[in-house]
Amino acid sequence: MRVPATPVPIAQILIQLVAAALLCLFGVSRANAAEGSPPATATHKTTQSESYIGIEPLYASILDGSRPRGLLMVEIGLDVPDSALRERVNQTLPALRDAYVRSLLTYAATSVRPWRQPSVEDIANRMQNITNHVIGREGAKVLMAQTAIRLTR
Repeated sequence: MRVPATPVPIAQILIQLVAAALLCLFGVSRANAAEGSPPATATHKTTQSESYIGIEPLYASILDGSRPRGLLMVEIGLDVPDSALRERVNQTLPALRDAYVRSLLTYAATSVRPWRQPSVEDIANRMQNITNHVIGREGAKVLMAQTAIRLTR
């Protein structure tokens, strides 16, 4: 049984185009960065703040049934005012990133749908809970930089 095609609103098409352009830019910058193989933390800081820790963008596939339909990209940073805790966060950054990606993969496969934008609030809450769990206490605040989806046809 075929479902009749519904017209796609122009705003949704524009959002998808902007998201695709951003993902292309990230792909180019990641390819250039791969030549130098930077460490897990970025060498270029987004802010002058000593308490800010940037996290490389996180990616997860968006599924529609069993078919991959697109890509979810989330970019976050951490604000850690306590210097001792900041050192601990820097040491556990690989484990944090792994936990973020695992959670994002589950979220993208179960909650993100190709026809609607993902909930930034849900993603932020998930990332904050993971951060508190992996670090072992509160004190590092998750800052959402951007969230974008790229759909494939």
